[in-house]
Amino acid sequence: MQVTHQRDTRAWILQVWVSFGAAVFLCAVGLAYLPGKDLDRAFMVMGYLFCLTNVFVLAKHVRDNERNRLRGKAVDSPMFRYVVWGGFFLAMALTAWGMVRMEINDTYKAFLGVSWLYLISSAFTLAKTLRDRHEADLLEQRAERQSTQQTQ
Repeated sequence: MQVTHQRDTRAWILQVWVSFGAAVFLCAVGLAYLPGKDLDRAFMVMGYLFCLTNVFVLAKHVRDNERNRLRGKAVDSPMFRYVVWGGFFLAMALTAWGMVRMEINDTYKAFLGVSWLYLISSAFTLAKTLRDRHEADLLEQRAERQSTQQTQ
């Protein structure tokens, strides 16, 4: 008996990567041509990177805890949950605060804000797609080992 595991289509994977690449490109262009002070530009680059890394940490934390909860295993400590969620909200709030306080054209702020939110959204989608692929690979490896053991 062959067990199949649902996988994302190539079209979906391409769409996710193209979307993430477009978001990174738009953010990079917005930050590269950011008018104003170098300090503002450095702050925004750090804010975008802080948010981006926190997206991946939060996505992994939520997914791991849900999987462990369903299996009846221990989940992360409550304090770690506060650290992860707090870090994500702090990164988002500080980046938004920096964007609002910059003395640049409102249209440019809107471009930075939309490209930043697009980056965050596409990063969550990318994290989920990568994790789904990893879990499908693990399930297939486990099924292959079981199949090999049964035939021996």
